[in-house]
Amino acid sequence: MSAEGGTKAVVAALTANLAIAVVKFGAWALTGASSMLAEAIHSVADSGNQVLLLVGGKRSRKDATPEHPFGYGRERYVFGFIVAVVLFSVGGLFALYEAYHKWHELHLGHPDGLLDGRWWWVPLLVLAAAIVAEGLSFRTAVRESNKTRGRQSWPKFVRSAKAPELPVILLEDFAALIGLVFAFAGIGLTILTRNGIFDVVGTALIGLLLVAVAITLAIETKSLLLGESAGPASVRRIEQALAGTDGVERVIHMKTMHLGPEEILVAAKIAVSPTDRATEIAEVIDRAEVAIREAEPMVTSLYLEPDIYRADYAPAPRPERPAPAGH
Repeated sequence: MSAEGGTKAVVAALTANLAIAVVKFGAWALTGASSMLAEAIHSVADSGNQVLLLVGGKRSRKDATPEHPFGYGRERYVFGFIVAVVLFSVGGLFALYEAYHKWHELHLGHPDGLLDGRWWWVPLLVLAAAIVAEGLSFRTAVRESNKTRGRQSWPKFVRSAKAPELPVILLEDFAALIGLVFAFAGIGLTILTRNGIFDVVGTALIGLLLVAVAITLAIETKSLLLGESAGPASVRRIEQALAGTDGVERVIHMKTMHLGPEEILVAAKIAVSPTDRATEIAEVIDRAEVAIREAEPMVTSLYLEPDIYRADYAPAPRPERPAPAGH
């Protein structure tokens, strides 16, 4: 569900951003409004990001190979991280540069095309239409996210989601809406007061907003790239399935890791009876594997190690790590 919902939200956002970008560039060409250019580049960056998410989703479905035995599920995380980099550099830093450039022009006394031209009303009309289009895209992202969000708060959902597409689109669309409000306010106040500094402030606020969103996305996606465990609900289901398997005395310890949004690796040491024979142990493990996959279908890689539980057991000390190779 998260993959289908994420793709639907990405396509909706891509369609909206492509149309909006073209109109924003037209409005900037007519008026020279700095906020309009920053918003146009923002839409281009968002469109590129949505293409990256679609590419990452497609590449993640490749079959496992000997070189990548656990598959390519993390491709979605890699492309999600690239999205954060693009949003930071192309969107945020460009907007901040454009704000400085416009301020410099005003400081030197250059004429302001927004105030001197007859197309001053075009940016306001374009921004109003863009707010409606982005609002529809954001509504789609919210609706698809609600299918998997459950009772989590929105900040917790963004932090805990294992599929990168929905949090990325949610944050991008939210930033787009806030950015459009900044641009509308900046251009509107510039027209009302005949002072171009408000256009500069609106552009700078757009840049700061995009930088903040990009950093948030980078932090969350980095955590997924490093390897996050399965969610608490999934871990409980797996532990209950193991503990309830006939022949398993207890779970000694267990580790999980997401190989992709819908792929979980499970490695567990389970206690069996000291008198069990090899064939009986193998049957216990087979039953445990079936129970785990029924309880949590996302488990794609599963490794169970049988052992005898001893309360006073202490693992042998690990040898020191080898020194780094000399240069």
